[in-house]
Amino acid sequence: MAPILEVRNLVKLYPRVTAVDGVSFEVAEGCCFGLLGPNGAGKTTTVEILEGILPASSGEVLYRGARLDHRFRNEAGILFQKTALQDFLTVRQTLNLFRGLYPQGYDIDELLRLCSLQKLADRDNRKLSGGQQQRLLLAVALVNDPSILFLDEPTTGFDPQARRNFWTLIESVKARRRTIVLTTHYMEEAQRLCDEIAIMDRGRIIARGPPRQLLAEHFAEVLIELPRDDFGESARHLPLRVIDGADRIEITTDDLDGTLKALMQAQVPLRNLRIRPPNLEDLFLELTGKELRP
Repeated sequence: MAPILEVRNLVKLYPRVTAVDGVSFEVAEGCCFGLLGPNGAGKTTTVEILEGILPASSGEVLYRGARLDHRFRNEAGILFQKTALQDFLTVRQTLNLFRGLYPQGYDIDELLRLCSLQKLADRDNRKLSGGQQQRLLLAVALVNDPSILFLDEPTTGFDPQARRNFWTLIESVKARRRTIVLTTHYMEEAQRLCDEIAIMDRGRIIARGPPRQLLAEHFAEVLIELPRDDFGESARHLPLRVIDGADRIEITTDDLDGTLKALMQAQVPLRNLRIRPPNLEDLFLELTGKELRP
């Protein structure tokens, strides 16, 4: 099956920086594709080009095999990082306003149910909480029943409960076989929602694939965590794959029994040891580094 979105050799140049440097990837129809990266990696610029908001310096973006055109605009939905809602309108009036911009789309009552907004339908936009506003903005992005939905850091600033409720809404959109392009700084969010991810750094894609596949390529079966102070000089000479952190040591291994035995023989205290499977945050930090980006 042909991909719904194709990105070929995308470049975006500014006078003093190359924000996007030869990015290429494809997004399969019905897939949730995550674009991850540290601050300044170029992911927001890339997504704004995919959305048709920014022009590329070179390269191309194809939607269903064609350049972005009127069909793409009618079939795409976008949830921006920041969007100002019109004052003095209710939730229902807001959705009716945006619904009128498209030749086809959701019935408003169905959309209210999908985004859990039924009880808020007659509430003024100004009286919505942050989480309620974000559910309304998701409904606005879905008003035309889009084939492809762009979500740019949709849960930034959410408390854990609101974030998980929002994930459930996104999963209901996925269940309708809609394609989603997601940017996020929350690795747990990407691991839960994304079928495939691409990690960007300094304008380039440095890793791409299904989360489980990427984790298997870069890590052994489990990670052992130890406080840095417990990992003395006698352990430094062990033939282990060690990831040195600021205050913790991580050891990746597929021989847990053998690694624990070696640590005990080196007289490493194990009282504060923790064993866990690797996750996307581990992968992200290994590939992009731990230093703070401006």
